[in-house]
Amino acid sequence: MRLVQIAQHASDLHRAAEFYAALLGAEARAVIDPPGLLFFDLDGVRLLLESGAPSALVYLAVPDVRDSVARLRSRGVEIVSEPGVVFSHTDDRLGPAGTDEWMAFIRDSEGNTVGLVSQLPH
Repeated sequence: MRLVQIAQHASDLHRAAEFYAALLGAEARAVIDPPGLLFFDLDGVRLLLESGAPSALVYLAVPDVRDSVARLRSRGVEIVSEPGVVFSHTDDRLGPAGTDEWMAFIRDSEGNTVGLVSQLPH
């Protein structure tokens, strides 16, 4: 079994399309309106943005969460939680051994919280 799709609430598809295109560095894969569906591809998993979806907490992998937060801050994106180490990987169960799990949280254009995650060397 594999994850196929994640849905996230979006009241304004145009605004959400602009926000997520900038955040992900990629344009939407499909817009089906009506009924108001916006899709992005996250390495084979669809991110669906639509008004009928509940708010979800989505975590996105970024190369370096510290750099991503600085770039997003300069664009006026609300930073909910500053970058910090959540835990260290001592083995390979959840990430590469010898790395630290860094996380930060931002607010998207639709009021949803989005997690940013990096696994960086100690």
